[in-house]
Amino acid sequence: MYKAPRGTADILPEEQGYWRFVEDRAIALCRLYGYQRLDTPAFEDSQLFTRSIGEGTDIVTKEMYTFKDRSGNILALRPEGTAPVCRAYIEHGMDNLPQPVKLYYLAAIFRYERPQAGRYRQHYQFGFEAIGDADPALDAEVIEMTWQFFKSLGLEHLFLYINSIGCKACRPRYLEGLKRYYSAHLAGLCSDCKARFGKNPLRLLDCKKPTCYDVAEEAPKSTDYLCRECKMHFEAVVGYLDALRLPFDISHRLVRGLDYYTKTVFEIQPLGEGAQSALGGGGRYDDLIEELGGKPTPAIGFAAGMERVVLNLKKHKTPVPNLPAAQVFIAHLGDEAKLEAVKLASTLRRDGIAAIMATGDRSLKGQLRQADSIGSSYVAIIGEDEVKSGVVTLRNMMTGEQKTVSAEKLKDFLESKR
Repeated sequence: MYKAPRGTADILPEEQGYWRFVEDRAIALCRLYGYQRLDTPAFEDSQLFTRSIGEGTDIVTKEMYTFKDRSGNILALRPEGTAPVCRAYIEHGMDNLPQPVKLYYLAAIFRYERPQAGRYRQHYQFGFEAIGDADPALDAEVIEMTWQFFKSLGLEHLFLYINSIGCKACRPRYLEGLKRYYSAHLAGLCSDCKARFGKNPLRLLDCKKPTCYDVAEEAPKSTDYLCRECKMHFEAVVGYLDALRLPFDISHRLVRGLDYYTKTVFEIQPLGEGAQSALGGGGRYDDLIEELGGKPTPAIGFAAGMERVVLNLKKHKTPVPNLPAAQVFIAHLGDEAKLEAVKLASTLRRDGIAAIMATGDRSLKGQLRQADSIGSSYVAIIGEDEVKSGVVTLRNMMTGEQKTVSAEKLKDFLESKR
């Protein structure tokens, strides 16, 4: 028997209420802050990600799904959302638009990683990007928008962590200090961190394994190595966040998992659950668009995994609205009544009223049971007498009350009850 591939999951109808709730809140938030939707292809030139994410990252070295198409092109399924947005920004000349350009996406993301709670090889991501402005006030706005997104979902006990990892002018000196510190601790590091020491020392701080945690806790702080510009930028961001009264802490281990980040990085975590349970995060990537062939363009963005958000909603028993059920279920008894039911269902749907017609040969009791199971508010019953009189017997499924309504006036009655 076929099953979904390891690391993937079906989103069943009974789960859809959570997903639509999160998506609706995301879209409403983006509208509030002036972001427009952008959809990019599920696959891109693999070099787009190798160049942007970084050759030494786990995503590139271990997790990308790459393949050669029939023309010999090396492509990759999208492992993250920011690089495709930047590619689209460059390709479509969005630098000619008023800046910053604000874009958001809801997209499938593909990474070959070890499946665990809230983490899948195909998962879904909500993200937004503000491209074309270096103002630290924009950093604060993006961080506040992130915070408001999670609060709008009803999630509580969250904490915001921020850091600055500097820029290409000051980061090399920090990396030197980091390597000097870690060189005395190499023997006790995990095998991944031993490889990171040579390829990508910043990722050493991001390791979640217990053997490396204490070492990372005592490592040099990036904020002690910032150049004047980065220091002033970070101080301004902190000042704006204080003014907005957002509860945050500066986490010197926070570096995020992608090489393109510069200056501000941030993350939202459920309080007390650690970085492995982060709901989402982001940061500045002021050099990325230039790296991909565009003009020097500052930018900042955020992304959250939808599965992990839904998992937290369930964990905390956060109520979500039910998806609307069909307002009316049409039951019928006999062939003539079934013909009238087909016609009535079609008429109601054309008038914008959700209607489900019973199929098969169930008894009236069985049809009423089906209507109850799908949550219909009313059942319109058509039998031999109703056909002759041009009416339906309308049953209120909440109260059990029944009354006769002409077929022609059924639409008006149902519209008045919405």
